Amino acid sequence: MTGKTHLIIGAAIGALAVVVHSPDMEDSLLYIGVAAFSALAPDLDGPSMLSSKLTKLSKRIRELALWGGILYLAITAYLYFSGQPLSPIWAGGSIAAILAGLVMKQGAIRNAIVSAVGLYLIYHGYIHGMIWLIGLGVFVVWAPWLKHRGMTHTVWMLPVWLWLGWGLEEQLKAPGLGITAMLGYLSHLVADTLTPSGVKWLSPLVKKSFKLRW
Repeated sequence: MTGKTHLIIGAAIGALAVVVHSPDMEDSLLYIGVAAFSALAPDLDGPSMLSSKLTKLSKRIRELALWGGILYLAITAYLYFSGQPLSPIWAGGSIAAILAGLVMKQGAIRNAIVSAVGLYLIYHGYIHGMIWLIGLGVFVVWAPWLKHRGMTHTVWMLPVWLWLGWGLEEQLKAPGLGITAMLGYLSHLVADTLTPSGVKWLSPLVKKSFKLRW
C-alpha cells in the first residue's frame, strides 16, 4: 500500500474515534493526528511519507560531502603548487570527504537523521519524565535500520504501540487515545496484508508471509 492510502485509513480511524470519544474540534485533531501517524509508523523501517523529505536531504548531504571534498582538494593542490604552506589537516579532510561522498549510501544518511530525531525524543522524554516518549524515541532510533516489512510489521509491535498510546492518553487525559493509536498501527499491517508481498505477522517465530486476496 502507498503512504497516502495508509494515511487516509489512519485518518478515518481517528475520525471514528472522535465520534466515539470526543466531539470537540481541538480533540478531533489530536485523535486524527495520532491515528494517522500510527498508520504510517511501521514504514519507518524504509523510505516512506514520514522520511521522504529526509531522503532528499540525505542525497544533498552526500553530494555536498563529495563535491565539497573535491573543492577542498583543488584548493589544497593550488596551495601546494603555488609554494604556499600546506595544511595536512585540510589535505586529509578533503580526501576523507571525497571518500565519504563515494562510500556513503543515501539510505544510511536518512536512517541516521531519523535516529537523531529519535535520540531527541528520548532526551526530551527523560528530561520531562515522559516514559512513553522515551519509548517512542527508542522505536524511532531503532526502526530505520531494520529490514523493510520486518519487525515493525509484526503482531508483537501492537502491544508496544498500545502502551505508547496509553502513555500519551494518560498525559493528555484523552480517553481511548491508546486504542486509537493501536488501531491506526494495526490498519497498516492489515492493509499491507492485502498486497502481493503480504506481511510476516509472526516473525521471527514464523517466517511465512500472510496474504489476503481481495
